Amino acid sequence: MRKMWKALSLLLVVALAAVVFAGCNNSGGKVSVGIVLPTKDEPRWVQDEKRFKDALKGTKYSTEILFSQGSSAKEKENVQTLINKGIKVLIICPQDGAAAASAVEAAKKEGITVISYDRLITNTDAVDYYVTFDSVAVGAAQAQYLVDHAKGSGEPLYLYAGAASDNNAFLFFQGAWKVLQPKIADGTFKIANSSEAVALQDKADLSRDELSKIIGQVTTNWDPNEAKNKAQTHLTAAGADMKGDVAILAPNDGTARSIADVFGSDSAVTSFVVTGQDAEKASIQYIIDGKQSMTVFKDVRTLVKDAMGMAINILDDKKPETTGSYNNGKVDVKAKQTDVIVVDKDNVKKELIDSGYYKADDFTGIQ
Repeated sequence: MRKMWKALSLLLVVALAAVVFAGCNNSGGKVSVGIVLPTKDEPRWVQDEKRFKDALKGTKYSTEILFSQGSSAKEKENVQTLINKGIKVLIICPQDGAAAASAVEAAKKEGITVISYDRLITNTDAVDYYVTFDSVAVGAAQAQYLVDHAKGSGEPLYLYAGAASDNNAFLFFQGAWKVLQPKIADGTFKIANSSEAVALQDKADLSRDELSKIIGQVTTNWDPNEAKNKAQTHLTAAGADMKGDVAILAPNDGTARSIADVFGSDSAVTSFVVTGQDAEKASIQYIIDGKQSMTVFKDVRTLVKDAMGMAINILDDKKPETTGSYNNGKVDVKAKQTDVIVVDKDNVKKELIDSGYYKADDFTGIQ
């Protein structure tokens, strides 16, 4: 009898330990928000990791952040790991927008709300929300700066674009064209370097195919060297009437610096206004030095706050605020568009130094 009790007691202890262990494991493994980022090899995503953790501080929710290291297969594995942890919300910046579709479909089947972060996941209805910078607004801001700083009429306008393979390049150019076209039509600007743009200069709204024709002529492929070569080719071919005071639409900071160097070394170019995007350190120094006119600052700190704010709303059973939508090839995905900030010499200290984004001693000559 005693042996039997001993055996039963032992079984009871083992069973109880198993229950306690399972309970610990479960509560320890329960995660409210799962986050998948593209790679740990770029400072941007490592900074985002910390910002996401900070954004959840002071709430009752927990997060786990995994990195895909440039692999869509690893990304899918990461999503499955987070599904197994019982997440309610998935925030994912896809390595490849199309390849990520199957990963988020697996999450959707489990009733998880999917937020596409910074890059849009395409060709699936398994994306609930998209948190992004407004790419059309970026292009419009660049163009508006050129319009606001135009000198007289008939000013030569040099157009450059990002990579034709990048959907964002189309959105940037679309936003810019909408603002520039009326000023081309009224004679403020004359297009200097694209016969396709000249042929379409009377059209305010361009189709994807028409945008593609212009971008095909003026693409930099986001490559500073390609931008430099194109700018040299264009200036070599330009007559005196296409020099003097000029306006230059450059798509981002890397290409802007290369293009600025080329135009700055041509004695027949009296002055130039050149746009940029991303607020890269090297370009901020160029702006301080008067070599680049402006940049569009996309504060990723705000993007993180918007994404995590949306996740907390979902967890609190509140409806997240959205400001627009993007078609991903399958559905219109409701989006929260984060504001962008135009930075030039006048406000560079306020927006980038005083806000804590950069340190003053990163630069020389800052006022």
